[in-house]
Amino acid sequence: MDINCDDDLLSSDFFDDIYSSRVGKQHGALPSVIVIGGGISGIAAARMLQNASFKVILLESQDRIGGRICTDYSFGCPVDMGASWLHGLCNENPLSQVISCLGLTLYRTSGEDSVLYDHDLESLEETDKVRNEHSDDMSVRQAISLVLDRHPELRQGGLAYEVLQWYICRMEAWFAADADTISLKAWDQEKVLSGGHGLMVQGYDPVIKFLSKDLDIRLNHRVKRIVNGYKKVVVTVEDGRNFVADAAIITVPLGVLKANLIEFKPKLPEWKLSAISDLGVGNENKIALRFDNVFWPNVEFLGVVAPTSYSCGYFLNLHKATGHPVLVYMAAGALAYDLEKLSDEAATNFVMLQLKRMFPDASEPVQYLVSRWGSDPNILGCYSYDAVGNSDDIYDRLREPLGNLFFGGEAVSLDHQGSVHGAYSAGIMAAENCQKHLMQRVGSLERIPVLASRDKIVEVPVPLQISRL
Repeated sequence: MDINCDDDLLSSDFFDDIYSSRVGKQHGALPSVIVIGGGISGIAAARMLQNASFKVILLESQDRIGGRICTDYSFGCPVDMGASWLHGLCNENPLSQVISCLGLTLYRTSGEDSVLYDHDLESLEETDKVRNEHSDDMSVRQAISLVLDRHPELRQGGLAYEVLQWYICRMEAWFAADADTISLKAWDQEKVLSGGHGLMVQGYDPVIKFLSKDLDIRLNHRVKRIVNGYKKVVVTVEDGRNFVADAAIITVPLGVLKANLIEFKPKLPEWKLSAISDLGVGNENKIALRFDNVFWPNVEFLGVVAPTSYSCGYFLNLHKATGHPVLVYMAAGALAYDLEKLSDEAATNFVMLQLKRMFPDASEPVQYLVSRWGSDPNILGCYSYDAVGNSDDIYDRLREPLGNLFFGGEAVSLDHQGSVHGAYSAGIMAAENCQKHLMQRVGSLERIPVLASRDKIVEVPVPLQISRL
């Protein structure tokens, strides 16, 4: 049954009439939830609520699930064109049990195993003093400039200066943003789980398939409007169809919210809109190259130094981790956006020029893949980061529910924004809050056989399989 949405939707009587006509008001009807967004956060929320005996529909705008997790198999091997690492190889990582249960292998990467490696440069250490001396926030790039003005002896020229730019390039890749937009106040305050960083050797796709099994997922359902009433939520998709439920969990990427691609009725309050507007969203793209032969050294990363961080670059060597002759060039910030202006062939040619600066006799790739996360209308960026001047409560405002609307996604993670496990845990948190809200409305837990909210999706205590110690 289709519904014509207008301002009358805000009345509780309208919702009662529509809902009773669609699902009836029989005693003991299961609470219903619409999850918007089929990334790992939305899938985790839907999985938990379905396990708790809720009626759940997941709406995804694309013809696939996974969001910014996208494992490509066209090379004859898995290549993650989006998320590819598990940050924190430890039991405290909420994804460790899922990965262990599936028997997936992680390859522990280290910045030291590279042609260029991360340097603990004194000029960057000095930025902490600048932060302590200034109450107002500034960018990391501005802080470095102040340090070099204050300590001329730290100014380096030639190759040493270019190494500093490469280090900044790697930092920009971590945030998917340029150093002149990253907050000095927050850039090194992230809570990182122990155990190092593990590359998903088989890709993240098996995790997505496992978590999404038997869920009611509607692909090619682009949400255009969300009406949040007193008792019900009406979600309108692009073709005009409407879905009605007791509550909705919104896990679309931050870039989509920033672009106002979804209309909210009533409009989101100013405190929510300002949080969405102010938080930074970065962009990082990958150009994956498959070769017939391996002509590069057996290291994890291959770095290209240059006079500016924009001109620097680095390749991830998948051959060392997986045995396949694949290099992945990674570009963040302004460079990532500029590469999206090129055709796939032109972007690959640009990357090959970088590679031939290191290996003049490098062979041409037999296949290539190019990501475009910044211009993908379903994504519009990679993940959130602390921009200059962010308020201390910005993440609290982002995750704060609004009536029957709850918010998930990596940007609302409690401590691990920008990571897969952060997105996963944010989905679980949104589902728990939604469940509590609806159970309080029902007023009797005995009416619905709801599982404990902290029940594990998997409970098999299997250690992580790490291929490099």
